[in-house]
Amino acid sequence: MKEFFKPSSIAVIGASRDERKLGFGILKNIIDGGFGGKIYPVNPKADSILNLKCFKSVSSIPDSVDLAVIVIPSQFVCDVAEECGKKGVKGVIVISAGFKEVGEEGRKREERLVEIVKKYGMRLVGPNCLGIIDPVNNLNASFAFDMPPKGKIAFITQSGALGTAVLDWACKEKVGLSKFVSFGNKADVSEIDLIRYLSEDEDTNVILLYIEGIKDGRKFIEVAKEVSMKKPVIALKSGTTSQGVKAVSSHTGSLAGSDKAYDAAFLQSGVIRVYSVEELFDTALAFSYQPLIKGEKIGIITNAGGPSIMAVDATEKSGLEVAQLSDETKEYLKSFLPPAANTNNPVDVLGDALADTYGKALRKLISDNSVDGVIAILTPQVVTQIKETAEEVVKVSKEFKKTIVSCFMGGKRMEEGIRILLGNSVPNYPYPERAVSSLKNMVKYRRWVEKEKGKVIKFEVEREKAKEFVEKLKNEKKNIIGDIEGREFISYYGINTINSYLARDIEECKKYAKQIGYPVVMKLVSPDIIHKTDAGGVKVGIKNEEEAEVAFNEIIDSAKRYKSDARIEGVQIQKYIENGIEVIIGVSKDPQFGHLIMFGLGGIYVEVLKDVAFRVVPLTEKDAEEMIEEVKTSKILSGFRNIPPADKEGIKQTILRVSQLCCDFPEIKEMDINPLMVMEKGAIAVDVRISFDF
Repeated sequence: MKEFFKPSSIAVIGASRDERKLGFGILKNIIDGGFGGKIYPVNPKADSILNLKCFKSVSSIPDSVDLAVIVIPSQFVCDVAEECGKKGVKGVIVISAGFKEVGEEGRKREERLVEIVKKYGMRLVGPNCLGIIDPVNNLNASFAFDMPPKGKIAFITQSGALGTAVLDWACKEKVGLSKFVSFGNKADVSEIDLIRYLSEDEDTNVILLYIEGIKDGRKFIEVAKEVSMKKPVIALKSGTTSQGVKAVSSHTGSLAGSDKAYDAAFLQSGVIRVYSVEELFDTALAFSYQPLIKGEKIGIITNAGGPSIMAVDATEKSGLEVAQLSDETKEYLKSFLPPAANTNNPVDVLGDALADTYGKALRKLISDNSVDGVIAILTPQVVTQIKETAEEVVKVSKEFKKTIVSCFMGGKRMEEGIRILLGNSVPNYPYPERAVSSLKNMVKYRRWVEKEKGKVIKFEVEREKAKEFVEKLKNEKKNIIGDIEGREFISYYGINTINSYLARDIEECKKYAKQIGYPVVMKLVSPDIIHKTDAGGVKVGIKNEEEAEVAFNEIIDSAKRYKSDARIEGVQIQKYIENGIEVIIGVSKDPQFGHLIMFGLGGIYVEVLKDVAFRVVPLTEKDAEEMIEEVKTSKILSGFRNIPPADKEGIKQTILRVSQLCCDFPEIKEMDINPLMVMEKGAIAVDVRISFDF
């Protein structure tokens, strides 16, 4: 990857004398950016461009070329790439569009381009991209208007158009970048390659990522997990709606959706997910400018009551704490603030406070041991010393190794103060909510770095029997199995299941019910009716022989009315488990990340409230534990009123065994264990449905 950021020589293939063309703009950007190496314009119809000797082709350049920037019509790109390979070029940036984004012909052209790149051991950024900017090394190999200032933030984007807007903003706000990469179609170099490279880049403190999709989800998680332990990775993922997603038949499939997979993947890899460009750069500024916050207790100082109340509300809603100040701090503040001032947190120095008073209060607030980070709020009032107050905030920020963010609210009058803050590494936000959001993301990252990651456990299982079972299904071309076969399959992986019998008539029904012992559950068995409850095919709490006969007839009749041509194999008889909590464990296969495991409480909690948690396989012990605690209704599992506590360890073990099952059998498409009945001791899979992708 080094050839893209620290090349000794660059060839611009498609350099132009026409100022209206990209070939001119890119060459000019490289020159104006101050690139210190050799620059070779390539254009067969020109002798020189921008006072540089022009070459007919890349092969006619007498010296070696590290990096080639190609900006020619797409139909000629592959031939030129071949020429670059023969020349020994190490890296290629293809600016040109007209590849897979335009249809089948473009897709084939892109595939050929990748083949050529691999053939010669080159690396490719693009095609269909804006290019690369490295302000630290004075490199602007892009068609963006300006070179942003030098800084510690790296920005990787799949969208060139968004990239130009961000660069324009960075230049206006004087926000420094260490690297900027627009990787377009990412035919070769992807976000995975880039974050891995940037994790070792000494000029980069924080990595920003705008993505529309990830090719290799498992690899992304693996790499991002390593990188995020070194420096924060902040991602903005677009395309979050599920419009047009194909119909799915399982609860898990209907709840999953690709966005849930990204949520889970980011959570498991330590990537901080944000939901707007505004939040992306708000968070980046906090990480880039300030030390990582060491706790969750926030101090607030203000010269106006309203904004401080907004800050308190936002702090509590975000899950952070409003710090409780010590008596010593409050007494000290009272010693110099007017009687009307508030010496609790938030500290209100009042609207007539001058800069020295504000600075003195801020210094005491941040030195309080209960305070981990501070939001410094200022509004412009008649006597407010904006410039001087900003200078006081900067002094305190440099003196203490605690996180300070500012919220100098206003417009024109605040400009000088904000300029002083940003120029001295104090991020400023126009509203308290944005300041709190940035601190919340810092806390989220600190929790990730500090938390125990857990490990993936391998259980002793009957894998060969499970394999034979799946092979039999393949041979029979049977890709959906119901409860009886489903429970057999998962039992090979040590998942506890309930015994059952298939009754084909009323006499068998009575016989098996008596054998099991009342009360029993009776369930329809039909390969043509997936959701038995919808068809009236489930009866619970059957107490005697008479009820069993009535239930059997009702199930059969109801199924025939629901689907007249359905094949009905009979009615399944199971023991009714009375004292247990219903939970659901499900699996859905995501095209990018593979298997997603879902956990939630059963019944209305999953049907109506959709109170569920997801993780990407394979799961660690910590992943499983966090899933159980993550659902809002998890308190029920700890015991609630007359409900005894459930065996959380049994749930965890089941989740981890399902994870191992999915790792061993990628053919699994969807699975619902619904319900898994959880008692005070033990968990039993009562109903199972599985579909396979073959």
